[in-house]
Amino acid sequence: MIGELSPLQLSEWLADAARTAPMLLDVREPAEFAYCHIAGSRHVPMARLAAAMAELPDNAAIVCICHHGVRSRQAAGMLSAHGFHEVFNLSGGIDAWAGQVDSMMVRY
Repeated sequence: MIGELSPLQLSEWLADAARTAPMLLDVREPAEFAYCHIAGSRHVPMARLAAAMAELPDNAAIVCICHHGVRSRQAAGMLSAHGFHEVFNLSGGIDAWAGQVDSMMVRY
């Protein structure tokens, strides 16, 4: 099952010291990731995700991130189909994060 997280929900989760932080998995292209990303994100472009799955923790919550939430929803579906149990999509992607949480982040 894939969960949806709003930028504010993810921000609250990351700020909650009582909860284990999720792994932030950014599936955008290298140039997009270089332009802006959430600190601590792991970058695995969508095209490399299948090959990189063995390197991802299967016992951790994973939040998939892209520009607007479409590619990341597909990535979350791939992870869920391959047995990852706690998978989330960042609704609205990095663009929504910049608009709702981090107004200093560069937008494109």
